[in-house]
This record gives sequence, structure tokens and C-alpha cells, in this order.
Amino acid sequence: MDCVALLEKLVGFPSVVGTPNHAIAGWIADYARAQGAAVHTLPGPEGDRANLFITLGPVEERGYVLSGHMDVVRADEPEWTSNPFALRADGERLYGRGTSDMKGFLAASLALLPKLAGRRLKRPLHLAFSYDEEAGCRGVPHLLAQLPALCQMPLGAIIGEPSGLQPILAHKGKAAARLTVIGRSGHSSRPDLALNAIHGISRVLSTCLSVSAALEEGPFDASFAPACSTLQVGVISGGQAVNIIPAEARIELEVRAIAGQSPRQLLEPVERAAQALTAAGYGVEWQLVSEYPALALPAGSALAGLAREISGQEPLAAVSYGTEAGLYQQAGMEAIICGPGDIARAHKPDEFIARRELAVCETMLERLAAHLS
Repeated sequence: MDCVALLEKLVGFPSVVGTPNHAIAGWIADYARAQGAAVHTLPGPEGDRANLFITLGPVEERGYVLSGHMDVVRADEPEWTSNPFALRADGERLYGRGTSDMKGFLAASLALLPKLAGRRLKRPLHLAFSYDEEAGCRGVPHLLAQLPALCQMPLGAIIGEPSGLQPILAHKGKAAARLTVIGRSGHSSRPDLALNAIHGISRVLSTCLSVSAALEEGPFDASFAPACSTLQVGVISGGQAVNIIPAEARIELEVRAIAGQSPRQLLEPVERAAQALTAAGYGVEWQLVSEYPALALPAGSALAGLAREISGQEPLAAVSYGTEAGLYQQAGMEAIICGPGDIARAHKPDEFIARRELAVCETMLERLAAHLS
């Protein structure tokens, strides 16, 4: 199968984040085995989804990882002009959910396997395909925890998120949390007999605003836009009617942190403000929903040099969105972002990738294979 045919097959699996992924993982595993690769299916604790770790070449040597995620965001938008889970070709463009983010990179990686099957590699090539990346990189930590039993520590990982095939050296870290405040319901005419959960959570919102304002004062890293860490509340809910005192209120918030700052630590003042509500009689439920560290790869690193060589592009200093790359770096290897497509097309109706983008990505990966040989 060529790269476009592989992409058509992958897009046909509606592997939406947070849902079982055995169909797509099983198909990829069977395909990779048919190309002579060693395949490890690594179930996650959820029981209905799994990561994949695929290897060609001498596993006792240190090689490189091509990393991508099998999940995609939902495709419920009415603006789609065709079935998002059926690849539609229109000239140079290939439309479908995940074409850019990031099944195009998966397809190019898988298209490389039969080209390597008869080649003697001095170092191994690993494909690491994860689940639930779109929910805050929930799947790949389970893969990375098993890595020492699967191979020698890789020299580096190329995370194929859509970057126009320009290597990216850094991204912000992130932590997201969900807070539920529980009070007591009652009639609005007798607030003295109830406990208003919205009033309680408003104290925490005040802390969120204070932390956000403080982050705007620095520290700064000019590589990013904005150049500082940020905090924002993205979801708020609570209450039924104006004459009913609300018994429950909820917010969801996130921090995005520049390298050198811990996302979770930046959330701590908010968590403390939430827990302080218990003194006033409120119930408090604080849940850390997701967390991943920042990526910071030196421009003079070996992996940055390799990425420059195989992509033909100078690395970009940083982006503000996050990927699994920081987790690979935290696990002990160099990591860089470099993949086909455009992040601006991701998570939108009529997501697409261009045929030429796939072809250029294939060329880049063939250059990597030559390096491994």
C-alpha cells in the first residue's frame, strides 16, 4: 500500500479520543507484522485502548523513534462537506479528520516499513503510536514506562505533529484541572438556610485572575507567543434557576508554562484557594485532568542537527501548543517536533493534508532510514 492508501485506511477508523481503539491499533499491528516488524501492543489501564511500539532493526542498539498518536478529536461540526471518516480527494488535497493531526505522519511512517524490510539497519527504527493524546497525552506515559523492557534507550524521538516539516525545538508545558464545589440548595428567599456553590467558587475564580495577572509579569521566554506562562478558565457551570440557590458549581482551567516552570506548581495557589472553602462548609473536589512538561531541545543538539539534515529546514525556536515531546525528553531522550501538514487545519471542519506534503515527509523519513543504515 502506498502512503495515500494507508492514510485512507487510517482515516476510515473513527478513533475519537476517549473511545476504544482496538480496531485501528489491531489493523496497524497486523500491517506492521506483515512487513517483518516486531510489534508490541501495550494495553492501557482503561482496558479498551492500547499503545503500539513497532521496531525494525537491531533492538540491542540505540535508534530513533517516530512518534504519533492514533486518536483524533470529534468531528461533529455541521460545516464538514463530506464524511470526515472517509478520505476525500480533491486534486492535491486529501480531506478527512486526522489527515493533518496526525494520521498523515502515521501513514508516511508505515509506508516506510516495506522499504526497510530488506535493508540491513545498523540502528533500529521504532514507531511509537499512542492513544488519547488529544485528552492531554494520557496514553503515552504508559508506553514510556515500559520502554526499558522494549529497547535500548533511543537516541531521539521525532514527534510528527503538523509543523510544515519544520523542526521545532521547544513548546510549553501544560496542566489542566477540574474543580467542583458543593454547597446546599434552597429557595432564594432564604439564603441563610443554604450554601451557594457559585458564590463559593467565585472566590477561587478571583484567585485564578490574580495568578493569571501575576504570570503576565514574567518570567519571560521570547521564543514563545505569549512570552510568559498563562492561566485561563475555559469552562464554568452551575445553577438551575435564579430562584434556586445552586448546590453545585464547576470550573475547568489550565496552565501553560514556559520551560523552567512546573505547570502543576503554577496551579497550586488555585488548589489552595479551593481547599480553603472547606472551612466555610463547602465540599471540594479537585481533579488534575492532564499534565505534560515543556519541551526544550538545545539548537546545537545532535537531534536538532539530524532533523535539520533530513528535513532541509532550519529549526523553529518554539511553539505555544503542546505535544508528547516533553514526555519523551522527560523519559531520558532528545525529542523534536517535525511532521507534515499545518496545525492551523487541525480540529476544524474539512481538515486536509496535501499529497505533496505526504511525499516530502516520505522523503524525509527515507533520509532518516539512510542515516540508520
